[in-house]
Amino acid sequence: MLSLALPGRVFVCATPTDMRKSFDGLSAVVREHLKQDPLAGDLFVFRNKRGDRLKLLYWDEDGLAVWAKRLEEGTFQFPAADTDGAAVEVKATELALILGGIELNSVERRKRYQRPTPR
Repeated sequence: MLSLALPGRVFVCATPTDMRKSFDGLSAVVREHLKQDPLAGDLFVFRNKRGDRLKLLYWDEDGLAVWAKRLEEGTFQFPAADTDGAAVEVKATELALILGGIELNSVERRKRYQRPTPR
């Protein structure tokens, strides 16, 4: 069992990524395509075109770490992209649902308190 201390923000790359990329290649995608800092402590999720492979890139206190998963059957269902098509921010619980094979569109969310945004 893999245990990650998940950061506050999780970004899913909406466009398919070449799964041959590793630390440097994925970091470049984060900087150039997602317009984020790979060393900021956020978690970045990538999948291939078929949707059966997934990689996570994150800063682990003293270096970058890459976690990969290949499905033997089925695909990962990512949320739809925003208008810019770059990245979608999801919660850690939503990432767990994606990894577990659950489609986010079919999940019914219960009402929860949200702190009002300061004006």
